[in-house]
Amino acid sequence: MDSQVGYLLNFLSYLAVTIPILGVGIFVFTFTTPYKEFELIKNGSQTDDPKKMAAAKAAAHDLGGKIIGLAIVLGSAVYHSVNLLDLLLWGIVGVVFQVLVFYLFEWLTPFKVVSEIPNGNVSVGIFASRLSIAAGLLLAALISY
Repeated sequence: MDSQVGYLLNFLSYLAVTIPILGVGIFVFTFTTPYKEFELIKNGSQTDDPKKMAAAKAAAHDLGGKIIGLAIVLGSAVYHSVNLLDLLLWGIVGVVFQVLVFYLFEWLTPFKVVSEIPNGNVSVGIFASRLSIAAGLLLAALISY
């Protein structure tokens, strides 16, 4: 019974570090892009304007991919960390590198992601999403090395 309580406390302590990192990551993602993802998503559901609806889908794909990518990194950090400080460090590294991947993507593409997503280019949102997920998988593997 005592070991189960210990496992539960360990679970809760890691959860108490992981969830805020994810929340901070989402905040950083939405703060570092010039468009407002949540506003685009909200406005897309309250209109018949096809452009706003497409912008909402593009933003949802983009932000959703960033969240999944970060969750993959955090999952690896939880699994491989030796203590909560180690988890915190790798969680912050994951957020920073996910943002860097987005801006590297912005820099390398022949189009501007930051203008395509609010203009309703769903293909760019989906592509950005998949790139974030791929980056999360790679970063997660690097944490385990």
